[in-house]
Amino acid sequence: MIDLLELHSWTVFDVDEHGHVLAGSDASGSTQLVEIAPDGVRTQLTALPSACSGRYLPGRRTVVVQHDTDGDERAQLSLLNLEPDRPAPAGLDDLEPLVRDLAYIHSLVDVRPGRVVYSTNRRNGVDFDVVVRDLSNGSEQVVFDDGGYVAAVDVDGDAVAVTLLSLQPASTQVRLVRDGTFTDVTAADDHSMHTSVRFLPGTGSLVMSSNHGRDFRSVVRVDSSGTWTTLLESDEHDISVLPSPDGSRLLMFRHIDGGTELAIHRADGELETEIALPRFGVAAAMWSPDSALLAVGLNTPTSPGDVLLVDASNGEIRMLVDGTEQMTPQMRVALVEPDSVRIPTRDGELIPCFVYRPSDPAAELAGSVVVNIHGGPEAHAQRTFTAVSQAMVAAGHIVLVPNVRGSTGYGKRWYSLDDVYLRLESVLDLVDIRAWVPEAGGDPERVALYGGSYGGYMVLAGLSMHPGLWAAGAELVGMSSLVTFLENTSAYRRAVREREYGSLEHDHDFLVKASPLTYLAAIDTPLFVIHGANDPRVPLSESEQIKAALDAKGVPCELRVYDDEGHGLAKRANRLDAYPAALAFLAKHLAR
Repeated sequence: MIDLLELHSWTVFDVDEHGHVLAGSDASGSTQLVEIAPDGVRTQLTALPSACSGRYLPGRRTVVVQHDTDGDERAQLSLLNLEPDRPAPAGLDDLEPLVRDLAYIHSLVDVRPGRVVYSTNRRNGVDFDVVVRDLSNGSEQVVFDDGGYVAAVDVDGDAVAVTLLSLQPASTQVRLVRDGTFTDVTAADDHSMHTSVRFLPGTGSLVMSSNHGRDFRSVVRVDSSGTWTTLLESDEHDISVLPSPDGSRLLMFRHIDGGTELAIHRADGELETEIALPRFGVAAAMWSPDSALLAVGLNTPTSPGDVLLVDASNGEIRMLVDGTEQMTPQMRVALVEPDSVRIPTRDGELIPCFVYRPSDPAAELAGSVVVNIHGGPEAHAQRTFTAVSQAMVAAGHIVLVPNVRGSTGYGKRWYSLDDVYLRLESVLDLVDIRAWVPEAGGDPERVALYGGSYGGYMVLAGLSMHPGLWAAGAELVGMSSLVTFLENTSAYRRAVREREYGSLEHDHDFLVKASPLTYLAAIDTPLFVIHGANDPRVPLSESEQIKAALDAKGVPCELRVYDDEGHGLAKRANRLDAYPAALAFLAKHLAR
């Protein structure tokens, strides 16, 4: 277990025209910036108290660093000059403040020559404005201040494309701003997801991924007259897009059953070259400013992060970081690739699920099952490296990782099946999964629920609404009451969370019905709880109240609180404390 948790992960943030890759590595204990030269030489750039991310400034050996304080998600922006070479990684005092006000969020959304684009809620603490800062003189121009939760921004000259979370469940709206004039590219009440919204330079057109009028997202071009043209589509999976800076090529992402396939297409959508990734998992990518290179981060069930440099002209790959290089041969062999299955439900649906099976389980844990439920709910379990799941398998548990109804990645119809008053249908999926456990070789009397955030809510909902079915539960930063969660979550998140769960004003009775605390009298299952004290999404009070309630009932419940964490555990030292304890708890209650 400890060996698995000690593995460090890699992510990709940016690449410059010379092939330097700006990556993130948590080898030091939390995700810090590392520069990887084209020859593979690695230089750690930051040593900040908390995790950070960043982008190169085009044309300069300077990085814009985004950082917060102990997971509070109030992002601040600073500059790090890479010339001359630094003798040691930069601490917070070594950074040049760019945009800092610890009371508010300032999220980096784009970089341009001499300019930084960011979103901020400093105007009223709720709505996010988009600001362009000129680095030559420090002047700022607010290019969008019409309210809402900004999900993404792209800037092309004096035009700004803003993607907002709309008030429809799992939906976004795209708005175009030019010379102060707003144009709605998509309707505010369109129950559709529009992502990857980018300008095609020099054309006045947008390219984006959209499931408007269809089940799966296709790649479309929207010209200046508002005409939509489909460039690439599938009736079986979502496709997203990343255009090159010069607009000549489109990097297409095919999202297939929790994994990604990549290919480079011409601007008209015609295939140019496939990119043969070395493993099947989840890929993220960035173009170099000259459109010649792609930096790709690849995370798979058996690798915590490969970093690849791709020649865009022919798709040839150079591996800069092999995520398995840190593993012993024995660990590489022991890691498990999941099987993909579909679990039948009470009403004729099929739940996509990944099954991790132990090769040689210890006798006392043989047949034990842990159902690991993803967060979101507007998200899905993917084919990524999860140290906790692999550790569960190594201990001898069968691990089921379902995409219950409401999960994205399997079409609009599927992710809409838990909206508001359908919430408890997703909880019932857990009961169907338990009924299927013998098909995986598991013992239905020894099934535990595990999950974080919305997955934590699902753990608590399963234990409380369907008691007697579970041997144990373990959850991280989960909601014990949808009412108190919505009352106490950060103001800037409340409206967008209400679109999914229901509003305090109009749906209060249902929120009570869908809250685990409502069924407290039924909970008799031992519970392990993990929470960060600085969580701005799900307040610590959600875990404190379930702990207090179970203590009063005499139901075993252990709560571990980490004062320097937010929504999850970003620091390895805390993971090394919490996760082994959680695994020991599950082993105790799932043993024969």
